[in-house]
Amino acid sequence: MKDFFKYVGATIVGLLIFGLVVTMLATMSVVGMVASSESTQKVKENSVLVLNLEGILQEQADDNLTAKLNGTTGLGLAETLSAIKKAKDNENLKGIFIQAGVFYAYMAQVEEIRDALVDFKKSGKWIVAYGDTYSQACYYIASAANKIYLNPQGIVDWHGIGGQMTYLKDTYAKIGIKVIPFKCGKYKSATEMFTEDRMSEPNREQTERYIGGWWQTMCRAVSTSRGISIDTLNAYADRVVTLDDPKNLLKYKMVDGLLYADQVKPAIKKLLKIDEDKSINQVSVMGMQNVPVKNEGDEVAVYYAYGDIVTKSTPESIFGNHVIASEDVCKDLADLADDEDVKAVVIRVNSGGGSAFASEQIWHQVQELKSKKPVVISMGGAAASGGYYMSAGANYIYAEPNTITGSIGIFGLTVDRSELMTQKLGMHFDEVKTNRNALMGISVNPLTAEQMGYIQSSIDRGYLLFKSRVAQGRKMNMDKVEEIAQGHVYLGSDALKMGLVDALGGLDKAVVKAAQLAKLDTYYTESYPGTTSWYEQLMKDSEDSTNKLLDDKLKMYLGNFYEPFVLMQTASNQSGLQARMPFLLKVN
Repeated sequence: MKDFFKYVGATIVGLLIFGLVVTMLATMSVVGMVASSESTQKVKENSVLVLNLEGILQEQADDNLTAKLNGTTGLGLAETLSAIKKAKDNENLKGIFIQAGVFYAYMAQVEEIRDALVDFKKSGKWIVAYGDTYSQACYYIASAANKIYLNPQGIVDWHGIGGQMTYLKDTYAKIGIKVIPFKCGKYKSATEMFTEDRMSEPNREQTERYIGGWWQTMCRAVSTSRGISIDTLNAYADRVVTLDDPKNLLKYKMVDGLLYADQVKPAIKKLLKIDEDKSINQVSVMGMQNVPVKNEGDEVAVYYAYGDIVTKSTPESIFGNHVIASEDVCKDLADLADDEDVKAVVIRVNSGGGSAFASEQIWHQVQELKSKKPVVISMGGAAASGGYYMSAGANYIYAEPNTITGSIGIFGLTVDRSELMTQKLGMHFDEVKTNRNALMGISVNPLTAEQMGYIQSSIDRGYLLFKSRVAQGRKMNMDKVEEIAQGHVYLGSDALKMGLVDALGGLDKAVVKAAQLAKLDTYYTESYPGTTSWYEQLMKDSEDSTNKLLDDKLKMYLGNFYEPFVLMQTASNQSGLQARMPFLLKVN
């Protein structure tokens, strides 16, 4: 019997050791594959850059190990722009092939990609687009191509831009919940979804302005590239050519040819001047990231800040959205301030706002950074409310013409659940207290007029501070700031006229300006925050990785409904003073 237990124990130990060795070998293999895919690459002669426009565009592609292994790195704006720029300058790359699809992005991001493609064509190289389906954003980008091909049974979505707000007041009323808003500024409409049943006129006015501006931009660009009048493009949208016979799209000059997928390669080979039996050398956007560039001169840091503005980042929710966590951002900016190799900093902001407290902390840290070296803001799809707050004090601000910015205002929400608890559920409460407002904040007690006055005073104080930061950074008096504040949302082109931004342009122009302010003759850029090592990623909490994977899958399946779904889930968790927009439309 002793021998039996001895042999069984030895077997178990052996299996444990074997399992450990296999796990280590598997880990080394995985790391090896990832490292191999990230090794320096040389572009082969006569190559084509493949730009896959499908899915949701992020400001940066996910760089964590889990995303790479699951194939959910997604499409990143930073990587896309970098790839197009490298392709323009690389003599081995002869053209760009756009694989079209259903594509979602902020209008300013889409505009930046299209501008990069137009610049690419100045090199004399070609661009060809093909797809079974072109979403509107994708078609807008593809209209920069020399040739646009469509599957004979495919569609080009072209119906105009619109958005729909969800209003929850009556829904909450059915279950005995009342949301009480506190805000500054008639245009500050983030509270309306909880307190109204339709858009206020100020909110309708500003929303119609920016989506109208987006549509005009798209129509002007397509009209110029395709030789179709703007009036005709609007007529096509009104009668939803999305559902038209593809042969008619050819007649309408919206596409140049109807081809099946296997017929596209011969067209590309003809442009490359290679035989039919030869393979096409292809390189992806992520593959282009591994093509080396010479780093000469001084460093200009590009710091990416995108997502909701919060105090700290937590992995508690399955919605693993990227956030601007003030605790992390402030530390990173302090490190950049102390880094003697960094001569200037460009902060790339894409955010509809969030916590007013966190925005103030980042504003302060930007001032500390600015005291040591130039700071330039590059606004992406949005830099509104808290996103503008953190940007206002920089040396110089760039926005795209269709960036959503401004929204200078503050709001807060309290939830009254007294009817739900007492009348709907039949609960009873009794209380003891030392002072008349000792129980203020308990949601089963309706707020008194006195308590509501205290909350509004706090909101007013936050609004005054926000305006003072804008006045200081933009060199305006407070009356002027109040005139253009009140939570009003603006397009970047309108913000320029009002002095809220200094110039129109993308990230490249912001980098050039930062170098000029730092008086640099030669320079290169480095992106921040830096990526974590594969070992650190492997050692991260498995729950965090699982949540991120679930979030990636939700984005994939929900598409354009993803953000409203997340907004519904997070609405009840908003606390403290908020400087945020009600919603951010993505163009599809």
